[in-house]
Amino acid sequence: MSKKPVLLILGLTICFYTGCAVNPITGEKELMFFPESQDIAIGQKYAPEVEKQMGGRVADAGLQNYLDSVGHRIAAVSHKRNLEYHFVALEHKSINAFALPGGYIFITRGMLEKLATEAQLAGILAHEIVHIVARDTSNAMSNQIGMNLLLLAAASTNKAPSGALRVADVTRQILGLKYSRKDEREADLGGLDYMVRAGYNPYGMVETMEILENEQRVRPIEFFSTHPSPENRIAYLTRKIQRKYYNLTGLKVGKEDYRTAVLEQLNY
Repeated sequence: MSKKPVLLILGLTICFYTGCAVNPITGEKELMFFPESQDIAIGQKYAPEVEKQMGGRVADAGLQNYLDSVGHRIAAVSHKRNLEYHFVALEHKSINAFALPGGYIFITRGMLEKLATEAQLAGILAHEIVHIVARDTSNAMSNQIGMNLLLLAAASTNKAPSGALRVADVTRQILGLKYSRKDEREADLGGLDYMVRAGYNPYGMVETMEILENEQRVRPIEFFSTHPSPENRIAYLTRKIQRKYYNLTGLKVGKEDYRTAVLEQLNY
């Protein structure tokens, strides 16, 4: 028997005893080690510790509301529009954005300061929403941390010092999760679709990648330590836009909106 049938049988057997879920971005079945119902509980458990370790929330209600409105505008056209999403700006100076299972998306002050338009922000948020929709973060946790440790810490009470310590330790591992190049490509291209559906100019994502790659030339940035950056990333984004979104009339860029709602508040 050749290797391919053996691998197929093995995959079907694993799916039968554990579980497979359909990735709505690709339409393909993927192996998952825990049910989607646990995503929200895990996000709720670790989100407060993420905020704590990343310097807390940016203390500007207007900025947070603006971020939330942009994020929900995109989430409303996603494959999981009924999920309760949370978009949070963190005080950390690193140039980063990341997601937790169950709809939690974070973006740092350092990242916000580098962007210039609402469409560029939408590109980052759409990318992270795809990671949640496709359950890439859940899959990365399964593979890189191990569900036993993750669920043990999630079940522990923060009132007990040992429980709090486990949550803090696992959170540090969560912040270092790495996605595959395949996951990143899907998040980029799926994010473009979400952006356009939400009414944003998709070149905002290309501009964001150009900004981040320029920063990477100066010094390694945190976003690319967990989100691999293939050399052709800008090229394949541009090709898809030129092939599929040739009519960009009326799609939002939002340079003035972003300056007023974000940049002026961060520099106040």
